Amino acid sequence: MSVWGKLLGAGFGYMLGGPIGAILGAFFGHQFDKGLSHTVFQSSADIERIQASFFTTLFSVMGHLAKADGRVSETEIAMARSVMQQMSLDEEQKRIAIDLFNKGKQADFPLDRAVQQFRRECHGQRNLIQMFMEVLLHAAYADGVIKPQEEKLLKHIAHMLRISPAQLARLEAMVQAQQSFHQGSGGHRHTAKPNKNLLNEAYIVLGVTKSASDAEIKKAYRRQMNQHHPDKLVARGMPEEMIKMATEKTQEIKAAYDTIQKARQNK
Repeated sequence: MSVWGKLLGAGFGYMLGGPIGAILGAFFGHQFDKGLSHTVFQSSADIERIQASFFTTLFSVMGHLAKADGRVSETEIAMARSVMQQMSLDEEQKRIAIDLFNKGKQADFPLDRAVQQFRRECHGQRNLIQMFMEVLLHAAYADGVIKPQEEKLLKHIAHMLRISPAQLARLEAMVQAQQSFHQGSGGHRHTAKPNKNLLNEAYIVLGVTKSASDAEIKKAYRRQMNQHHPDKLVARGMPEEMIKMATEKTQEIKAAYDTIQKARQNK
């Protein structure tokens, strides 16, 4: 269990001191009450502070994104609950996540301050920011298509996170391919000769083109596996409850690599 168990008993103020400030304040108070040394505080609390920031920002921004087109669809609500289920949240944690989601839907939700504070708290770590953006993209595609209002909002969030338009386009293509690839592969079960659409999606999942050399494909595969490695992401501040989600992503990446390898061997 990560930081959430420590925070539950301290209450969950939201707007005081910024969207994330109250939850961090509760955590700091808990640590100081325990009388931890300055050295331990610096080495352990920073990671848990990032975890708290990731959790808080993710669910509130998901709510804001769901409301971007004026209404929250049942599919978008189901997507949020799916993320909660993948994180194996207990009932109290789900309650907090739902509360954050609902606060994010409010017209006065301070999106810019929340996202900027998240970036500061995670020290601009690229892998964490990319994972955060990927989850948002999956949420945006929950009902099958990104609406113009959602697209505009995602571009704005990406800009605040210092993700370039080209990087966002690549992430968006990869998320779409991952969703289609997973459905088309039957959950990682592959035939000896994958169909053309599945193979095309496999290349996109790895972020390469069909003209890439074997060496380039292997390099892309290793880079993607490194960026999504669950233990590395948790060590950098991703909530421990998200290990399952990160693990599933690495499984998709490996399945895509295997699909490409089989197709090239069968030429």
